[in-house]
Amino acid sequence: MIFEVIFDIAGINLRLGDIEKLTAKPDFWDDKDAAQLILKEGKSLHNLVNQWEDQREKLEDAGVLLELVEEEGDEDTVAEIEASLDRIEKEALEMEVKRMLGGENDFNNAIVSIHAGAGGTEAQDWAEMLMRMYLRWAESKGLKTEIIDYMGADEAGLKSVTFTMEGDYAYGLLKAEIGIHRLVRISPFDSNARRHTSFASVEVMPEADDDVEVVINETDLKIDTYRSSGAGGQHVNVTDSAVRITHLPTGLVVTCQNERSQLKNRSSAMKILRARLYERMLVEHENELNKIRGEKKEIAWGSQIRSYVLQPYTLVKDLRTSAEVGNAQGVLDGALDPFIDAFVKWNVSRNKK
Repeated sequence: MIFEVIFDIAGINLRLGDIEKLTAKPDFWDDKDAAQLILKEGKSLHNLVNQWEDQREKLEDAGVLLELVEEEGDEDTVAEIEASLDRIEKEALEMEVKRMLGGENDFNNAIVSIHAGAGGTEAQDWAEMLMRMYLRWAESKGLKTEIIDYMGADEAGLKSVTFTMEGDYAYGLLKAEIGIHRLVRISPFDSNARRHTSFASVEVMPEADDDVEVVINETDLKIDTYRSSGAGGQHVNVTDSAVRITHLPTGLVVTCQNERSQLKNRSSAMKILRARLYERMLVEHENELNKIRGEKKEIAWGSQIRSYVLQPYTLVKDLRTSAEVGNAQGVLDGALDPFIDAFVKWNVSRNKK
């Protein structure tokens, strides 16, 4: 498998050659927006090539060492090299998935929002479980995360949360998670230990690059400040530091209350508003609502993209790709790669039709 994956680097190099020819043309900068997109694609592909070459060197070194130790019969070292080869194959497969991400915003940072849906306290607890799952996944990938808005629930969990994920291909990978997520379990909040079904929605937006022109006029903004709310702890403030920004022409409303500084909350809220307006612009101009945000659905039964079953058996199944994992706890601890990889491949196949 690993040799088949590494062979695909040839396609990337061909595309980089095409990009070099485009950038050398005298009229390359006549269309600034198109030029920026091409340069961004070139940057992401160069990063992939560097990663491929690094893995190739590791593979060659491991092969040479394996030949030497096999002659000497050093079983411990052989086992260590085999483990190294497994890691190389895993990383190569991850790079192959990134190679398939060719969307305009796939290389961008991501802004993730989770909202509790039908199910009361159960759903609010489920929303917090999802937040933990994504933060753990991000940590395993070396992505930087920051919670910028958090609304806690009265009894347990959260009503909504928004956080950023910074790193290469954050949006391209996480757009697999857009939609309604369904949980089935024995409720820890039910004294009769009955089985409950809960729902939460996940929204993922690409963070707009600094070179993307999103015009926001101050006169179009209504800015309100208020006291942070929540269940207590670090998410509650005793001053009017929380910020709500309403974009009057579109009716978009953004809130941020996680920082103690009103200035920081306003900056974070403006970042989210800019991303939402950028997303809106993409939808209006390219008519790609389903590709950018996914269909807007009720956060309830019948509209889920993935089911997480903890009782009477354990199984996580994606209803779009049919990918499934029996170790539900592992998935909730951040092991999302099987679902993200399957979605990327499914989405590429779907777009070819």
